[in-house]
Amino acid sequence: MDFPGNLFVVAAPSGAGKSSLVNALMELDARVQPSVSHTTRAPRGQEKHGREYYFVSEQEFDAMVRANAFVEWASVHGARYGTSRKAIEERIAQGADVILEIDFQGALQIRQTFTNAVLIFILPPSWDELRARLERRGEDASETIELRLKNAEFEVGHVRSFDFVIINELFELALFDLKAIVHAQRLKYSAQRRARAETFESLHIP
Repeated sequence: MDFPGNLFVVAAPSGAGKSSLVNALMELDARVQPSVSHTTRAPRGQEKHGREYYFVSEQEFDAMVRANAFVEWASVHGARYGTSRKAIEERIAQGADVILEIDFQGALQIRQTFTNAVLIFILPPSWDELRARLERRGEDASETIELRLKNAEFEVGHVRSFDFVIINELFELALFDLKAIVHAQRLKYSAQRRARAETFESLHIP
């Protein structure tokens, strides 16, 4: 499927700084819009329904799976997360650049449906730093932190399947790298041809 907008998919181990980077990017670039996923987990901190996630029951999630409403869904840390196919298609069909924060399994599933999707993986600078970030967050029990670290070892093993890799050692530099990827994607021939079809046609470029 060919749409005028771009689809950016960002994955990372828990604690690598994915959400902070994506939120900072959207503050700087109004053309980048979030795609809000559905999840069966409870809200954390100041999260609100419809802003960070759509928080739904297990029964509601099951109904959406049966209706084939998700372009991808997966179980992560004991909860389920899903991305609405309709929500993505509507936004990129209108020319918006949509950015998704999901796990690596979901990212690879989305590539199967949206072949032009740009996959970006965020890595921590070290395992010690990742553990420190999870502990500083103060949101999880020690058992949960250990589970997240164990899962992270498996997740980073799939980084080679992604188009771009950012090592989030210094936040400002990692944000610069993320902005550079978005800007470069917009200038690719295929992306420009989709977004500026009238210009290409007026110049008689096939």
